[in-house]
Amino acid sequence: MKILTEQQEDLLRSERTFLNDLRVKLNEFNGSKSDLDNLGKAISQLDDLFLLVIVGEFNAGKTAVINALLGDKFLKEGITPTTSQINILRYGKDEDHRLVSENQELILLPIDLLSEVSIVDTPGTNAILREHEELTKQFIPQADIVLFITSVDRPFTESERQFMQQIKDWGKKVVILLNKTDILQNEEELGQVNAFVEENARALLGTVPEIFAVSARLALRAKNGEPDLWESSGFGALENFIKNTLDQKSQMRLKFLNPLGVSAHIIDKITVAAQAQREVLEKDTGLLQNVSHQLEIYRTDKGKEFSLRMAEVEHIFYEMEQRGDMFFEDRFRLVRLLDLIKKERLHDDFKQEVVANVPQQVEDKVIGLIDWLVDSDLRQWKSITDYLADRQREHKDNIISDGFNNNFLVDRSHLLEAIRKEADKVVKTYDKHLRTEKIALDAQNAVAASLAVEIGAVGLGTLITALATTMAADITGIVAASVVAVLGLFIIPAQRRKAKRELHERMLDMRNGLIKSLQEEFEKEMKQSLERIEEAIAPYSRFIRSETAHTDAVMDTMETAKTEIERLRTTIESW
Repeated sequence: MKILTEQQEDLLRSERTFLNDLRVKLNEFNGSKSDLDNLGKAISQLDDLFLLVIVGEFNAGKTAVINALLGDKFLKEGITPTTSQINILRYGKDEDHRLVSENQELILLPIDLLSEVSIVDTPGTNAILREHEELTKQFIPQADIVLFITSVDRPFTESERQFMQQIKDWGKKVVILLNKTDILQNEEELGQVNAFVEENARALLGTVPEIFAVSARLALRAKNGEPDLWESSGFGALENFIKNTLDQKSQMRLKFLNPLGVSAHIIDKITVAAQAQREVLEKDTGLLQNVSHQLEIYRTDKGKEFSLRMAEVEHIFYEMEQRGDMFFEDRFRLVRLLDLIKKERLHDDFKQEVVANVPQQVEDKVIGLIDWLVDSDLRQWKSITDYLADRQREHKDNIISDGFNNNFLVDRSHLLEAIRKEADKVVKTYDKHLRTEKIALDAQNAVAASLAVEIGAVGLGTLITALATTMAADITGIVAASVVAVLGLFIIPAQRRKAKRELHERMLDMRNGLIKSLQEEFEKEMKQSLERIEEAIAPYSRFIRSETAHTDAVMDTMETAKTEIERLRTTIESW
């Protein structure tokens, strides 16, 4: 019994593959349980493209009818109840029995009919348990045809009547099979049984359903080497009826289109959820870009401000150089000849008039620089904390539900909260004095030591002492030679120029060394500060990148799925 054309079979395989692939993708995308369940049911509907549900008493020959439809004794027959559970018969390349649940078994058989029609074999109505009854009720609403089997030797029993009453309101197409006609003596007996069933069915259902008198036993024999028995089995009329009923174009289209409708609904819902999530992620990406931009501005602004502060330090040294030039102009003159040969006096005067309070001025500037660095770092942390807190509040009450990745906002909120708490902890526990002391150990003390060396006895002090000693030697030699004019015209101006030159060279080295030291410390602190902030928001950044890639993949997959659904629909509706 072939129902589908070759083209329809190809389309059925294509649709099954599409739906199964979509389900795999939904599972990968953390789709909601309800969507996965609904898609699973849609796939089951397609697996059971046409569903025949077999009901009747255990001794009415239900199993024999199924075997006759399949063409061989695949199911065990007996005079005692052989079906204590629901058996679902579907197509499989190899025969296999799988226990779905305690009362439900899936039987896969390599029978062509089952590639188009699934058969549900239920427990006998006179031996059915409540749990079996509930399971049976799950399948009857999905059935295309309910084959109600009754035996000609015990037609329309009380248990069958009661079960018929239960399925009456489901509005399903019920076909009654009068089985075991081969045990009757003649057509008259068959007519009596048929009239009895018609009368009771009309009284119960208000209408007379299709009734077929068959002998499943003869039909099976006819399919297995005794073809002469086929006509007397009555199975030809039954199979033709089933094929023609299931082959109706409108019903066929509906069967193929229903799962696509379910999947389209799920896809639309997921697309809406993904778009909503994408909007959140785009704002989050903007936030990260803004934070990055703010950090870059912070870096640039601090660099400019550092340069201004360094200019102030350099100005201290320029003023010192000017005082030094004035000092040498004043001291290195012939009229102050006696002062030049007093080394200690010259050294003390230089320290008092030129060096003055330069070390203290520079130290004050360094302390101000350190305070500025610490305050800037703290303000930047506060800015990040406030920024993240505002972002978290913005989507606190937003819910993306019944779509995919339902934990996205929860995970995102927890991550933002963790980063905000960490930033808040940094702000609250930020010990400005301790931080200042730490930087001072690396910069201020080194600078102070450098100044002490350069301006002290080893540095500029040594320079002044050396100049005074040289001058004293020159003067002694000049006096001894009685050539005083040479002293005023050549020696003192030369020594003055030398003093200025060496002072400028020492000051340049000291200024460059100090600025280099502070520059290195500034860059180290800026780098550490930015790295701490970037490290704090790194988990959030990784989360956003990962979720953006995930959401884009979802949207691309849904768009591809929409295109495939439209292709399948167009093909189906063109029948």
